[in-house]
Amino acid sequence: MKSLKKSVLVLAISSLSFAAHAELKPLEDTHMGNITGQAGVTIELETQVNIGEFRYTDEGSLSIKDIFIGGANRTDMFAEFTDPGIRNLLFGQSSTLIDNIKVEIDIADDGDALINVFPLVAAPIDFSVTTGEWSLQGHTDSTLLANNFAMDGILTELKIRIDTATDKMNVQTMFAIDDLDVDIPFLALGIRDMRVTGADFDPNNPLITRLGAKVDLDIYNGTRANGSSALAIDLNTFEADVTIGQVLVGGTSIGSVALDNLAIQNTSMRIYGH
Repeated sequence: MKSLKKSVLVLAISSLSFAAHAELKPLEDTHMGNITGQAGVTIELETQVNIGEFRYTDEGSLSIKDIFIGGANRTDMFAEFTDPGIRNLLFGQSSTLIDNIKVEIDIADDGDALINVFPLVAAPIDFSVTTGEWSLQGHTDSTLLANNFAMDGILTELKIRIDTATDKMNVQTMFAIDDLDVDIPFLALGIRDMRVTGADFDPNNPLITRLGAKVDLDIYNGTRANGSSALAIDLNTFEADVTIGQVLVGGTSIGSVALDNLAIQNTSMRIYGH
């Protein structure tokens, strides 16, 4: 009888041990990296944005109508790249979507947030931004500021770091604009065929690695002149070549403009309400 009781006890203990093992096994089979997210997060993205009207209201209003943000849907950007194979690789897959985007998000050991935006494949990220009327509107009067804004370009790099040691968000990017047109009616002014490229970009020997203008800026909670808080934007570096194909005054072209090796550095802004 004692032997039977012992056998039953052993069988019960064995059953409990097996049951416990069976419950734990699924957890053991799960890779802990999938739980902790040790490798960070990658997002592949494509998008298109249409906004009927953006309106900022104080006592009067600033209105921007018919906003479109999407892909350039062009295969003829940056005509300096004449080789058909290279052109097809760089610009051959354009559509009305902003696509070919990979977003990598990581949290570093020191707690810094790292957000990197790169092309999925070798081609740059093409984009287009267009708008209708920009107008100032008061209770009795209104002024048409701008109209027919259209900009096509590419993005090759965007890096964002939120630093826990300095409480600053650093933004570094490289972009190029192939064509920007806009009319500014209240000044009788028009801009046609404006381009922005890298300061080292040579149209006679075009390299995609030098096509983008460089921007490096910090955004943080800063201090204004009276010591109070303000949104602080420090432009550490902006390096680019800028050309304007035509400057129109009163509907007539008065010529073109070129800025070679434009460099803006150590520029600070403080933004606050009043």
